Amino acid sequence: MHTLVTGCRGRIGATLVPLLHRDGHTVRAASRKPEDLAATDTALPAGVPVVACDLGDPATFAAALDGIDSVFLYAEPSGIDAFLAAAETAGVGHIVLLSSSSVLDPDAGDNPIAASHRAVEQALAASPLTTTLLRPGAFASNAYQWAQSVRAHGSVDLPYPNSYSSPIDGADIAEAALAVLTDPRLRGAAYHLTGPESLTAAEQVGLLAAASGRPITVNTVSGAAWKESMAAHLPEPIADALLAYAAATDGSPDEVTGDIEKLTGHPARTFAAWAEEHAAAFRP
Repeated sequence: MHTLVTGCRGRIGATLVPLLHRDGHTVRAASRKPEDLAATDTALPAGVPVVACDLGDPATFAAALDGIDSVFLYAEPSGIDAFLAAAETAGVGHIVLLSSSSVLDPDAGDNPIAASHRAVEQALAASPLTTTLLRPGAFASNAYQWAQSVRAHGSVDLPYPNSYSSPIDGADIAEAALAVLTDPRLRGAAYHLTGPESLTAAEQVGLLAAASGRPITVNTVSGAAWKESMAAHLPEPIADALLAYAAATDGSPDEVTGDIEKLTGHPARTFAAWAEEHAAAFRP
């Protein structure tokens, strides 16, 4: 099996490549800026070829896909039709899409976060290629958004401290991708990936405090104040969508699935374990 892993500057792709290589699979690492791959958190194994593949630039597709049997794909809709055409021409038989559980929300059609994932899922559904969908919810690593404030002030501003999610460790997503890429029995399905427990934002902050060995104060702020603080980092439609999601899940526990254990053979990693592993990011 020859696998192309797109988006290798991201944590999931950068974790998946060594897993495939470890298990003896031929893997090719792709990135829009392959020269930057050395800066990823997970170093690529020696000897893994690196190629340019900008999912918005069809001119990069043919060379990246040459000789490839399967693809781990990020959800970039701008070039998806051309990418699928190039994949068919190259003889690709299976695509695993890193989608999002946001597509499962009743209002997904109006959600800008879900829009790109839905568009790519729809393109894949219309394609003759075998497709497997991975739909993770909130990433445990989303907690990094609080790190600067925690280090500087020992506090976190939250518009909805009691908003729930079931944060998933990126390592579990990569292992799930490994499973569906390498076991034909798992192909062609959609998997809703979650962590093992539903936690409020405030509970997640508490676990970060315990892991880092320092108190962290939760300040409840208005949605408008939170949006203003995030204006330099988030486009307004995305900020609005995140606020709407937090409001909708305020006091409402999130769904927890067993799909990680189904695919990997082990229970999903806890947020507490993630916090312990990354506690240094939340210390002064």
